[in-house]
Order: sequence, then structure tokens, then C-alpha cells
Amino acid sequence: MKAAPGDEPSPPVYPDHLRRLVEAYLERLDFGAAGFVGRLAEAMRYSLMAGGKRIRPVLALAVAEGRGRPPRDVLPTAAALELIHTYSLIHDDLPAIDNDDLRRGRPTCHVAFGEDIAILAGDGLFAEAFALVLERQEGPPAAVLAALSEIARATGLRGMVGGQYIDVTSSAGDEVDLRRLHLLKTGRLIEAAVVCGALLTGAADAELAPYRGYAEEAGLLFQIVDDILDVSAGSEQIGKTAGKDAQANKLTYVSRYGLAAARRLAGETHARALARLAALPGQYVSLQAVTDYIFLRDR
Repeated sequence: MKAAPGDEPSPPVYPDHLRRLVEAYLERLDFGAAGFVGRLAEAMRYSLMAGGKRIRPVLALAVAEGRGRPPRDVLPTAAALELIHTYSLIHDDLPAIDNDDLRRGRPTCHVAFGEDIAILAGDGLFAEAFALVLERQEGPPAAVLAALSEIARATGLRGMVGGQYIDVTSSAGDEVDLRRLHLLKTGRLIEAAVVCGALLTGAADAELAPYRGYAEEAGLLFQIVDDILDVSAGSEQIGKTAGKDAQANKLTYVSRYGLAAARRLAGETHARALARLAALPGQYVSLQAVTDYIFLRDR
């Protein structure tokens, strides 16, 4: 999100060293697919390797780094979060939901491969995400199981899917708890990334509340800025069809409060996220950089 003219802050230095770790790990994933499912694996990789800042896995790595652990220690779980995020994008873009034909600057999965294969590609990515954690994530079994439980809750009815249901069954004029909608739809997977980074580096359940508090604000910030960009940026800039929310009469921070108020809310949420980040034990330079990027991003 751009600042007012004459008051532009310096762009945050995104932790690309963490993003590169994620990209290299994802690049090596072939899902063991060959022969009769080769086309399906191609569709899965088409969407998975479409680029982006990899915010969710980078958040998990940044938490590990801030807690003094090698980020590589949580790479399998971090990558699994990106698989799940990609699955959600594939399904969100389908004609039955958002009916979008552009994602990250190129045709969406169902446009490139057909609706049937796109549905299966999303299903496949979701299943492979859990296999990735179960088969490759090292650490105490209790911590790995706790991370899997966190991811399952974040993606089910009490998380991303539940939030998406509220989103598709609501419209701009409905009296819906907007914060709750977006904490479920967008925020819970971001929360899972932060919490998994803590769990897999030794944090006990009793220590997770500050991480959840930070992640709640970061996830909300992401969605507010996303709503703003939908009306203030062009399709080429954001890599997807701009103005879709307004066209679909969707409930957003802009539709409910207006653009100026949404920008003010973004600033307030960013400040709360930084305050909660400052309360975490450890040194979180990369995590602060991601938080600033979420606030100042223009795509």
C-alpha cells in the first residue's frame, strides 16, 4: 500500500534469504508423480511455482530464526503451508467461487488445465502438504503432531474453509463480523505459520499466546491491505483481476468503511502488529520486515 505523496517511507527490506530457501525447497518437489498422473502433477506445480513472496512459509522460517534456530529446521512444514495456500487459491479462482482467470500475472489453473484438473490439483496439494510434514519434518513427535493439528484447525471449518464459506454467502450490505470473517479466511493460516515456527523450535503451549496475538494482527493487516489494493491498483500491478470484490458485491473493509477509513485501519493494525511483535522473546528482524512488507506492499 502506497503512502501519501511526499510521505513515502523507505520500502522494507524483505527477507529474501528466507524466500530463496522456500523457493529452492519447492522447486525440488515433484510429488513422485509420473505416467498417468503426470498432467495432474504439472497442474499442481504450475500454480505452486507461479512466484510470489511466499509470505506464509517465510513467516514460519522468520519465527525459527528469531528464536535462534536454523530456519531450515522447519522447511518441510513451511513448504506445506505454501502448498495449502496454493490449493486455496486454485479453488478460490474456480467459476463456482470467485470465477477469476488471472492469478500472479498468468492464467489461473482452471483456465490453463480445465476445471476438473484444477479441482484435483487443489485436492492433491492439500493431501501432499500433510504428507510432507509427516514424512520430512524432523523434531520431537509431539511437536510435529502439534504443528499438524494447528494446520488442520487453521484450514478447516474453524479456519480458512469456514471463513471462505462466510465470504461466499455474504454480500456488501450484510451485518457480518468483518474481523471474524477475515481472521478465519486469511488470518488463521498466517497464524498457523507463526505458531508452527514456534512449536517446531521448542515453544510450549503455554508460550504460544504472544505469537497468536502478533499473528492475528498480521493476518488482519494482510486482508485489509488486500481489500485496499483491489480498488486502488490495476490488474497488471497486483497480478490478478482488479475490482473483482466490488463487481461481486463482496463484503470488504473498503465496501464497509470506505477507502480512506480502510487505509487508516491498516495503519492502526500495522502499529498493533509491531507492538505485539516487540513483546515476543527473541530477535525478530526478518519478522518485522515481513510485517512492514505486508503493510506497504503494492501487489
